[in-house]
Amino acid sequence: MPVSAEKHRNWGLVTGFDYSFAKRVNSVPITAVEFPRAALEYALVFAGNEAGIMPAVVLGIEDHKNLYVDPPGRWTGRYVPAFVRRYPFVFSSNDGANLTLCLDGGFAGWNQEGKGQRLFDDSGKRTEYLENILKFLRQYQVEFQRTQNFCKKLKELDLLEPVHAQFTARGGERRSLGGFMAISRDKLKKLPAETLAQLAATDELELVYLHLHSLNHFEALLARAARGSGKTGGGKPTGAGGQNAGSRTAMRPAPGATPARQSAPAESASADAMAKKKVSKKPVEK
Repeated sequence: MPVSAEKHRNWGLVTGFDYSFAKRVNSVPITAVEFPRAALEYALVFAGNEAGIMPAVVLGIEDHKNLYVDPPGRWTGRYVPAFVRRYPFVFSSNDGANLTLCLDGGFAGWNQEGKGQRLFDDSGKRTEYLENILKFLRQYQVEFQRTQNFCKKLKELDLLEPVHAQFTARGGERRSLGGFMAISRDKLKKLPAETLAQLAATDELELVYLHLHSLNHFEALLARAARGSGKTGGGKPTGAGGQNAGSRTAMRPAPGATPARQSAPAESASADAMAKKKVSKKPVEK
């Protein structure tokens, strides 16, 4: 619902580190400015359709299961994506231009007993906390737009291709995680020197290699699944032809595949891509 002094003058938010709201999401969008931090521990892929593509952090290998949120609701990764940190706030837009600050009224941290951080003071003026929220979301929106421009360039250069990761579940069952895209190393190598120089000058080439190296984290994701559930990820990833791939997750092209359910959809300013999501205290990390 839109935030207003009339409706939310007495509302307060008890903040903390409970990420239970994100337990059932297996990927979230991420902005390019977060790549250096996120690529240290997460697999970064691309998801979306012809209408738009956005990078995403893979958080689980099954639908509705986030392997980075433990039963008490703690985030067990070192870095929490800004998309998650915004909760329970988000910008919304009906026309794609004018942004309205909204909140998830169903979040358990809200109260009207004066507890936690107030959104408005007794006179109806925005508190410093609410101003910081607005600043955070404005910066997120700027970074979101920059990331979309980066993704448009990848599409123009035809560097993205549908892929899937193959692995062996505990008990020997062959599994495949798909529905996302990755940058093709072969296509990247065939780019003209002038194009590569342009990508390097804008730091976009660094983003490309951060993404490619981050794909090595799929095996760590499988290990996390094995520790968390005891059902999946006990075996080693397997490559084409069924040969053991050792310490590398087998990433195989999936010609004709359509990016679908495993990765989070691209987000627009007009709507959230998650049913529930975000804690927005920290600025987007650079």
